[in-house]
Amino acid sequence: MSSHREPQRADGAASVAAVRDRTAAPAATSSQNAARARKPRRAKQFWMKQLHSWHWISAAISLAAMFVFSVTGITLNHAATISAKPQIVTTTAVLPASVAGLLARIEPADNTPLPDAVRAEVEALVGVDTGAVAAEWSEDEVYVAVPGPGSDAWVSIDRATGAIEAEKTDRGWVSFFNDLHKGRNTGAAWFWLIDVLAVACIIFTFTGLLLLQLHARNRPSTWPLVGLGVVVPAAIILLFMHF
Repeated sequence: MSSHREPQRADGAASVAAVRDRTAAPAATSSQNAARARKPRRAKQFWMKQLHSWHWISAAISLAAMFVFSVTGITLNHAATISAKPQIVTTTAVLPASVAGLLARIEPADNTPLPDAVRAEVEALVGVDTGAVAAEWSEDEVYVAVPGPGSDAWVSIDRATGAIEAEKTDRGWVSFFNDLHKGRNTGAAWFWLIDVLAVACIIFTFTGLLLLQLHARNRPSTWPLVGLGVVVPAAIILLFMHF
């Protein structure tokens, strides 16, 4: 009896194992498919997170700049209708004899700034800081032009007598911000800041474009609006501008 039951048990165990194998195979395949499906989703989530991070960081950096440059774009476009009366102040003074003597002893040479002692006296007497601005030297006088954003100034000094004549022109806040927009007479620090802000704006727009790509499937108007933003300026350039 025992010898007859042993083959039955073996056959039963084999059939159970076969059923388990048939059941496990689809389960393993399903798990592998699910893992493959998760990889693109994870990649998309990773890039979505990166794009959102770069988008808001670049927006935060360039937010004030984009606002100022947008406003000054309007003021520059309507510069003819936005009137501003320049305020001009002319001042005269005389350098102390000890300081004037420095100018008399200097050999005239173009692009040499005023000596520190002379510069300090000029600022104290007429309120114009010539800094390290290059001066124009001649036998009789030294002339320094000090342009700035929204303003201009110049100083002329008689090398023999130390007599100073200076003029300052203030064109107002609108002119000041317009010159910031153009980078006119703003110095090296502002020059490089404009480049940094421009790069931040480029990152902001480029990441925005990629985010549009990721969300376009659920927003059918995305690409028509983007196309409109490209076609309208191009059409105006081609049809209404003379080259």
